[in-house]
Amino acid sequence: MSILRRKTRSLRLGDIGVGGDCPITIQSMTNTQTADSKATIKQIRELQAAGCEIIRVTVNHQEAADALPAIINSISIPLIADIHFDHKLAIAAINAGVDGLRLNPGNIGSELKVQEVVAAARERRVPIRIGVNTGSMDKDIYQKYGVTAEGLVESALKHVHILERAGYEEMKISVKASNVPLMLASYRLLSKRVDYPLHLGVTEAGTMLRGTVKSAMGIGILLEEGIGDTIRVSLTSDPVYEVNVGRQILLALGLRKGLEVISCPTCGRTEIDLVKIAEEVEAGLAEYRDKDLRVAVMGCIVNGPGEAREADFGLAGGKGDGILFCKGEIVKKVPEEALVAELLDLIRSQKD
Repeated sequence: MSILRRKTRSLRLGDIGVGGDCPITIQSMTNTQTADSKATIKQIRELQAAGCEIIRVTVNHQEAADALPAIINSISIPLIADIHFDHKLAIAAINAGVDGLRLNPGNIGSELKVQEVVAAARERRVPIRIGVNTGSMDKDIYQKYGVTAEGLVESALKHVHILERAGYEEMKISVKASNVPLMLASYRLLSKRVDYPLHLGVTEAGTMLRGTVKSAMGIGILLEEGIGDTIRVSLTSDPVYEVNVGRQILLALGLRKGLEVISCPTCGRTEIDLVKIAEEVEAGLAEYRDKDLRVAVMGCIVNGPGEAREADFGLAGGKGDGILFCKGEIVKKVPEEALVAELLDLIRSQKD
């Protein structure tokens, strides 16, 4: 069953489309010092190799803005400048050639300053993300609504209207919260009020395990409801993991095709080192990350092929040996120590 996505406007970030009928994209953010262009370029390339499609860097001072041209000329994915407090840095980033801006409207200053940014963005049609979270709500709105979905949405719309009054509608919006129910309520409400593309995320989600669970719940629920056009998983971890988790969320919902390794939990019937084998299979198939391929790693011969009959390829362990199967049909029996290598050879022989 396919997900019916909410209809939104579309915009361009460099060569990438966001919104409309464009595929849902995966974003991340560097954690290097942007002024260190070599380190930033290196990390962006690592993130792109992992599947990141849009990258954001902080532009928190002039040295960071000065590094942008070198970074832009050395990467091949759209670059977004993350701006806080100083609207002049936003203008500098636009002049440096960034593909998009993220503004935290609660701390950028007066409407006049926002209009100056819009004037610069208009010349190159640079999209602006209005990014509101529970820590950056408009003060007057916070006093009226408190930290609520209504408050987050009203705060975002206040600044959306500033851009609209300036005649500029190249924007996407986020209303992130670290509390998943609040995040869900905010995006649901916002999706009823506007048709601009929405950037989904659970802000300050936490460390690897906690942040993955919260992000999968918040982002996944909204995507299943058809809400959301681009996503960023926020983890207190290596940003490469953010990209990996984002890919898995899209894959699990059928919103992205790619390698899927399914493996059963260990139980008393398991007589092989299933954890080690599953990890080796996943690592060995890294080159097929973007292929529409399902591979099963099962712990016992009794149920393995039957439970994973929809997999393209798979293995099932026994005592000291195991079997390889294709579309539920047994191909051969091999020793345990050769299971992974034989499976990878079988896949490559038929997929390459």
